[in-house]
Amino acid sequence: MDAIDTIAALAALAQPTRLETFRLLSAREPEGVAAGELARLVGVPQNTMSTHLGILVRAGLVRGERQSRSIIYRASLEQFREVALYLLRDCCGGRPEICAPLIADLAPCCSNPEGVSK
Repeated sequence: MDAIDTIAALAALAQPTRLETFRLLSAREPEGVAAGELARLVGVPQNTMSTHLGILVRAGLVRGERQSRSIIYRASLEQFREVALYLLRDCCGGRPEICAPLIADLAPCCSNPEGVSK
């Protein structure tokens, strides 16, 4: 992960529909969601969703897989992890006592079996 990739990922998420789509896909891992269903759930036309998905795919945050006549989209949590690690790699100048609260706040999200909270 480098600065260019990180900027592309953050730019892709810096739009309400794409951010909502990524969060929804993250909550639906590992099953994923069909493109048409995503459009319905987010409340946008299918062609608009297609454009947003294209941006997220190019940023590496989402991947699509054809299953019969549908494309199932999934969040690329590994890529998102790389973005977060890039942002936090030099966190707090090597002073773990400053980073500890951030790490503690992130830990509970992984124990929520119902998905992400809004």
